[in-house]
Amino acid sequence: MFGPEQGHFALALACVLALVQFVLPLWGAARRNGRMVALAPYLAVSQLIALAMSFACLVLSAVRDDFSVQNVAANSSIAKPLLYKITGVWGNHEGSVLLWTLILGLCGAAVSVFGRNLPDILRARVLAILGGVSAGFQLFCLLTSDPFERVFPAPMDGQGMNPLLQDPGLAFHPPILYTGYVGFAVPFAFAVAALIEGRVDAAWGRWVRPWAVAAWCFLTCGIALGSWWSYYVLGWGGYWFWDPVENASLIPWLTGTALVHSAIVVEKREGLKIWTVLLAIATFSFSLSGTFLVRSGILNSVHAFANDPARGVFILGLLALVIGGSLALFAWRAPSLTSGGLFSPISREGSLVLNNILLCSICAVVVTGTMYPPFMQLLFGRTISVGKPFFDSATIPLTLPLLLAMGVGTALPWKRAQLAKTFSHLYAATGVAAIGVVLCFWKLSGILPVACGILAIWVIAASVSDVLRRLGLGHTGVRGMIARARSLPRSSWGAALAHIGAGIVVLGLCGMSQAEHAIVEIHVGETRSLGGDDWTLLDVHDRIGPNYKAMRADIAIHHNGRLVTIMHPERRDFTTQNQTTTEVSIHTNLITDLYGVIGDRHGSGANTTYVLRLHRNPLAPWMWLGGLVMAIGGAFSLSDRRLRVGAPKRSSIRNMARA
Repeated sequence: MFGPEQGHFALALACVLALVQFVLPLWGAARRNGRMVALAPYLAVSQLIALAMSFACLVLSAVRDDFSVQNVAANSSIAKPLLYKITGVWGNHEGSVLLWTLILGLCGAAVSVFGRNLPDILRARVLAILGGVSAGFQLFCLLTSDPFERVFPAPMDGQGMNPLLQDPGLAFHPPILYTGYVGFAVPFAFAVAALIEGRVDAAWGRWVRPWAVAAWCFLTCGIALGSWWSYYVLGWGGYWFWDPVENASLIPWLTGTALVHSAIVVEKREGLKIWTVLLAIATFSFSLSGTFLVRSGILNSVHAFANDPARGVFILGLLALVIGGSLALFAWRAPSLTSGGLFSPISREGSLVLNNILLCSICAVVVTGTMYPPFMQLLFGRTISVGKPFFDSATIPLTLPLLLAMGVGTALPWKRAQLAKTFSHLYAATGVAAIGVVLCFWKLSGILPVACGILAIWVIAASVSDVLRRLGLGHTGVRGMIARARSLPRSSWGAALAHIGAGIVVLGLCGMSQAEHAIVEIHVGETRSLGGDDWTLLDVHDRIGPNYKAMRADIAIHHNGRLVTIMHPERRDFTTQNQTTTEVSIHTNLITDLYGVIGDRHGSGANTTYVLRLHRNPLAPWMWLGGLVMAIGGAFSLSDRRLRVGAPKRSSIRNMARA
């Protein structure tokens, strides 16, 4: 029942449903036809069911080792562990596109179920836009990237999966990252629907914000998980190489962060309407552009899925329709989106405007650095590279005022602020930051790491200080503080956690700027020193894994004569794929990571030597801990009932007049 043919037919059915979901609700909303409008939620749920069936068929084909399916034959094998047979479904181009459409269908169904308080016409238009985008990707899947394509005769065994992808971190990284990417389709659909209607108000801002926050949480987790995978799997000792495909996920995160903050102003003050609508369009557009870059062959990366210009042309056409059409609609309707409440430059709204300007400036730098090399290659035939030195030197000066504004913005009131009163709320945070000055000059070297470290401490202190001020510390007793804590909106707790997480991430980055490393070639029994620790190669032996052979090292690390740990890095040879990978060994105390990698073996017998890569990475765990805290902060905000429920309906289908 659940075979490749059924999966293909289910995908085709989902595409038809998506096209109907795109056409009928839009037509019904334009004609005020209640029956057509009412079909939108049912079409969205039906499309999700069809996509879920299609995806289940592909998963079952992989689990059953059905090598008559080209996708399974090219990316799986009999010896592959069951977990990676399942997760390997989305570890390739065709499967990842199907997963993308499944998540997009899930977003449409979520709007249908959780958007019952929306005005019926607005919900119908939002679902129609989501259906149109979904139909485009399903057509892409059916016409150029069919995951159910057959191969005859079927091989006895498959080619296996890229060994670098056989890892729990990367197994779950794509679904989380894609949920972030695709989740921004919902704010995009809200923005297009609002442009069609010609109205953006406080209720619209309240409806958009939870969807933007949810997508932002998933994208934050996806980026953090991908960075962690790069750190402990690739074996180079770093966490972010400014790889073009890595940048493709950072770009929508930057504009998505600006969108979350901008939607707050729309909800609270009915201001920044044009900002918010444009950011919603830009964020999803950048998500689509990242998909195009990864699958067009323009960018080469360990993360890239495909190198097929035909697929790139199809996605480019889809981009032109989605992005070009939405921007054309924005250009037509933007003049009518007048701002609501006025505000002083020195106010909470003013700080959020500055926040948006700086985030978008950083985004512009990353886009320029990412796209400049391929455009130079395309236009002038010149091969150039833009790497870490450029991105660091161009983004850090913009990050410094952003961190400063994050700390000040928490103390500013809405509409208009009095500087003297604002600064009085920041005395404690300033004192903590002053202590941070001493710590940073003591522990860090280099003016930029020191400045970033001080401002990261400032952000954390200002966020904690703002919460304590709201709780009435120094003005009320313990019972009063507990009562205020219970009444304080969860969105306020979530915002503080997100800012604290950002400060922790920056501290982790500052610590990693002080990392020490060495590449040594030694015999068994020899010792090398690094960062005050003694690293001794105790032994090297071979072992057999499920689908690989491994060379495993035992490395003892001593500090002042005391054994700290024994590490076991491996070098694995996957015979099916004829590929070699490194298995990093990491010992952490959450303050410092000791990081070991074993490389090539030279010589034989008593003259055998081994190449080791040794790292001492201060505060490395803080980068991913901070990312987790940021995501938890966003999730905590979503638990606020005021964000989940939204505003009551402005209209009802029963009140619609049929044309």
